[in-house]
Parts: sequence; structure tokens; C-alpha cells
Amino acid sequence: MNFQVLDGDNLKIRAVIEGEGPLVILVHGWPESWYSWRHQIEPLAKAGFKVAAIDVRGYGGSDKPHEIAAYSLKNLAADIAGVIDSLGYKEAYLFGHDWGGPIVWTTGLLYQDTIKAVGALSVPYTPVGEKSLIQLFRELYKDKFFYQLYIQEEGVAEAEFEADVRKALEITYFSSDGRGMQFMIENIGNPEYQKTPDSTMLEKSPRFDSFPDWLTQEDLNYFINEFEHSGFRGPFNRYRAQDIDFEELQEFKNVSYPLPACFITGTLDPVNFFARDESASEEDILKAFTKNYDDLRKVEILDGIGHWTQQESPEAVTAHMIDFLKNI
Repeated sequence: MNFQVLDGDNLKIRAVIEGEGPLVILVHGWPESWYSWRHQIEPLAKAGFKVAAIDVRGYGGSDKPHEIAAYSLKNLAADIAGVIDSLGYKEAYLFGHDWGGPIVWTTGLLYQDTIKAVGALSVPYTPVGEKSLIQLFRELYKDKFFYQLYIQEEGVAEAEFEADVRKALEITYFSSDGRGMQFMIENIGNPEYQKTPDSTMLEKSPRFDSFPDWLTQEDLNYFINEFEHSGFRGPFNRYRAQDIDFEELQEFKNVSYPLPACFITGTLDPVNFFARDESASEEDILKAFTKNYDDLRKVEILDGIGHWTQQESPEAVTAHMIDFLKNI
């Protein structure tokens, strides 16, 4: 892979660069790296694009500021703008997964003259509302365990994850993919997997004896090595910056998404269940995914796929990405 260190917003961003043509930037989520896009980089390059798969600030080979405010969506969007400029481009297409979704959605809002189109996996566009998302979660999950609330206290989640990075990543990856989510659905009500308000993030999570089809031991080792070197403070700080996002992005309150957009998710992605009414139909869920856009060009919901969308279903996701990009 061709690694380059590029200029972000007054810091350095590492990226894998392949191909020539219109620029496509791939932005990973938590807890991942550029490597999450390993199946998409070469096909996108062969389809006629210059691909930049970045390590988000706080991860991998990119710089890692300590303060929480450094991880606001506005700052992360400025990194994307810096990467575009550093590569000598005036415009780009963006794709993001998990937290990469809000990062690319926000970049498109802030840099509408630069961003041609935006696609996201797992996390749909949600406009700024009356409260920050983390405040809504505080109210929704009052007296219940919710991982984003657990993360809010500095140092606690870091200590748990850094004590055994392999265990932490295995639980995180294996419990949120299609197999893990199907297992959890089948075990609803099983006290062995029911967290209490004082649970930790890794407690009462399912463990599996075998690897899922989408991840090899070599793949896991790559992620482990990245986090053993980088730690988890930067990645967790993204969750802690959500009240800052709310204050900084007030100009986009209740704004429908203005750019050409694409959304891809799986039927078993846990994000679908964050605030889901148990009585909601699949049609209701689809409406929730598609209601905040001016120009939503493509929506794909992949059967049986969990949270790690482009890794669990690489061929389908890559084909959908290329189709979207070719038809802007």
C-alpha cells in the first residue's frame, strides 16, 4: 500500500493513496482504521478514481491531540478539507462508515463548494435538532446501560480497552456483526447478556470460539497492532465531543441534506436499534433512513449484515459505491 502523510487541520493525517482520477476519500469509524476499506481501495482505483483511505485523527498513523474539543465534527471535517487541498484537488467525493458517516455528512455541509457527493454506511444523516444526540441518549437510556454514556467519563473506557486490546476488539467486532447481532436477538431476555446500569462496556457480551467469515486472524492482528500503538483516547473523545458538535453546528439546525447522497446499511446493524420502537415496521425504519435528504440517489439495505458493512459484504458494498459515484 502507498502510505502518504498529508496535511489536515494543523496536524498530520496518514492515508493510503491508490489510483488516478476524481478524488474519493474514505473515512472509517470506531474502532477501526484505513484498513477497514481494504476491500474497496483497489476496485475503486480500477474504476477510475484516486482513492485516499485515511486514518482519522486520533487513530493509526495520524496525529492524536489530547483534548476532547479537538475531536468535534467541525475539526474532523477540516481535516478532510485539508487532505483534499494537500492532494492538489479542488473537489472530492466522500464515503464514511460508522463515525465516518457523521464526519462526511458534516464535511459536505461545511464545504458544499468542494464536496461533490456524500455516501455513508451504517449511520444516516441526522440534522441538528433541539438537543445534542448525547443528551437525547442520556434521556432515552436513563437508568439503563448505553455504551456512549459509559464512554463519557475520561479514562474509564480507555483503561478497560487498553488492558487487553485483543479481547476488547474481538468482543466489539464479533458482537456487532451479523452473526453477533443474530445471536443477541435470539438471546433477548437471557440474563447472561443483559447489562445493568453499572456494567462495563465489555461485560455481558457474547464470546465466540470461531472467527466470522469477514475477518481473519491477520486482519484482527492489524487492528490490534494499530491500537496497541495509538491507544483509545482519541477514538473515545469523538463520543465526548457531541455537545460541542451541537453548539458548533447550530447553523445546520433542521437542515435537509443538500448534496447528492447515498446510504448503505445492513438489516442487523445495531445502529438501527438505538432508538427503535419495537413496534416499528421495516417500512417505518426505511422512512427514518430516507427522510432528511434533498437528493438521496441511492439506498441499499443488505440482508443479514451487521455493523461492519463494507467488511461483511465487500463485493456488494463496493459495487453500490461505484454505481453511485458513476451516476452522479
